Amino acid sequence: MRVKKRSEDMDEKQTLLDKLAPPAPGMQKITDVRSLERIANTIRRSVVQMLHAAKSGHSAGSIGLADIFTALYFGVANHDPKNPEWANRDRIVLSNGHVCPVMYAAMAEAGYFPKEELLTLRKLGSRLQGHPHRGTLPGIENSSGPLGQGLSIAVGMALFAKRKRKSWKVYCVCSDGEHNEGQIWEAVMAAAKFKLGNLTAIMDRNNIQIDGFTEDVMPLEPLAEKYRAFGWHVIEVDGHNIAQIIKACSEAKRVIERPTMIIAHTVPGKSISFMEFITEWHGKPPSDKERDQALAELKELDEEGYEGA
Repeated sequence: MRVKKRSEDMDEKQTLLDKLAPPAPGMQKITDVRSLERIANTIRRSVVQMLHAAKSGHSAGSIGLADIFTALYFGVANHDPKNPEWANRDRIVLSNGHVCPVMYAAMAEAGYFPKEELLTLRKLGSRLQGHPHRGTLPGIENSSGPLGQGLSIAVGMALFAKRKRKSWKVYCVCSDGEHNEGQIWEAVMAAAKFKLGNLTAIMDRNNIQIDGFTEDVMPLEPLAEKYRAFGWHVIEVDGHNIAQIIKACSEAKRVIERPTMIIAHTVPGKSISFMEFITEWHGKPPSDKERDQALAELKELDEEGYEGA
């Protein structure tokens, strides 16, 4: 009993220290949507160049997630690239690890490591492995590769934070194809059971997976209704509208007793004409000619402006 009481006292002291500790300077959040759209387009260009240099990797999903990762790293999450292990940082968990090029590109843009290092993707000895590995690169919260595990990891983090009365949030990016995995639904049930209001998941609803369209491989709809039936707060957004993504994350923060699932409807290969909604680009890198065309189209997008700008 004395050991238990001592442990509880230590937990209370740590909670008090967390509240009294001055916040880390962290990233200055960007509120101008046009600036965020330019960052997202820069991230897309980086992903194209990374995958071309690696001659392997996953194009469609990585490029389609550029707006979501821009929103997270530059408009939503509290984090500090100069102090990646800051105790009060929000945790960003990537479940579908094969789209890590977009995460690496966003992290480099935020200042976690030099942007020049992006071209070492998948190279022997590189810190930028084909799937993220915690401990190899500063700012990576979880190792991922086997699909369906990331949400469980995020649930564990959020449960720890809730029980220890931590103020930080957990954001988990996952894919629609992962919802073929039973472990996803076990995590969904656990998050609802423990009322993890500090957990926000963002589903990349791009409708493709390695074997084709999700609704042909294993129909997933009605996804929103399923999550609501499991006790989650559900928000649906245009996954390329950064303002909508940030607004949805703000709404999620106000939901205290339930986890939130943001279903982000995205276009795989967004803004690159020959990639959009073509399932073969799930796991295909661009050739020399395709790289040049993709970069030209993205440059044109910068010059002409963005939808809704």
